[in-house]
Amino acid sequence: MMYTVALSVLITFCGCISNNNSCQGFSLHTSKTAAHRTSMMSASNSDGVAYDEPSKLLVSSFHQISLASDPEAKLRLILASQSPRRTEILEMMGLGGRFTASPSPLDEEKLQIELSQQEISPSDYARTLAERKAHAYAAEALEITNGVALIIGSDTIVDLDGHIMEKPTDEKVAHSMLSSLSGNWHQVHTGVAVYAVGASASSNEPQLMFSFTDTAKVKFASLTDRDIKAYIDTREPFDKAGSYGIQGIGGQLVEKINGDFFTVMGLPMHRLSRELTDVIKNLDL
Repeated sequence: MMYTVALSVLITFCGCISNNNSCQGFSLHTSKTAAHRTSMMSASNSDGVAYDEPSKLLVSSFHQISLASDPEAKLRLILASQSPRRTEILEMMGLGGRFTASPSPLDEEKLQIELSQQEISPSDYARTLAERKAHAYAAEALEITNGVALIIGSDTIVDLDGHIMEKPTDEKVAHSMLSSLSGNWHQVHTGVAVYAVGASASSNEPQLMFSFTDTAKVKFASLTDRDIKAYIDTREPFDKAGSYGIQGIGGQLVEKINGDFFTVMGLPMHRLSRELTDVIKNLDL
């Protein structure tokens, strides 16, 4: 390409020798073009950011989220969960040191019983649990006197043909779940909700900023009874919906996945990033 351009310029230049007017026009044209290109390059290369294009992902908004240790924080991020997987995902997103995590005060077991008695889809079930977890925490965080706090609630369930699988209560339940999943496709629904509270929020009550359910489809390999028992013996299944953790030893059980890996792990990274970015852009900080 460089040789072609150079040859073209040389030919044009040679033509200029026999025609001074053309040569002058060529000189003016090329200098203007070069100046335009230089201007464009300096505008785009100064810091690599196109300022007229709004940010869509949280990686562009880190600077607006205060450090968790800052007593004068303008924007706090709180994960209403004791799940180490969700904490890990937020840290993987680059939010390490910019959020705190503690369990929601919600009586989750009571709500699960209540929802199980209603005609509610697995997707709505996960979203409702996420909303109630975040709201319960937000209702106790109203004493925040400066800035805004965004409270993240989340819940993950496994759905096998409409049957909801939560965390197993014992080895027998874990074995039953894994046997049912063996060789089959199932869905994993992760509900996410974010409430805002604080002196800078537009209301004294917790405000629901957004909630959604993200779904991924997972295909299990055909498991032998020996495989199932050996996996249960690792003790990994007991704090995980559906009795397995895709990010750990349980990843060996998974043959295929359609959707966001992080949805199965416990928090849909990409969609959460986009939704939080939209909220932060609209806050008056």
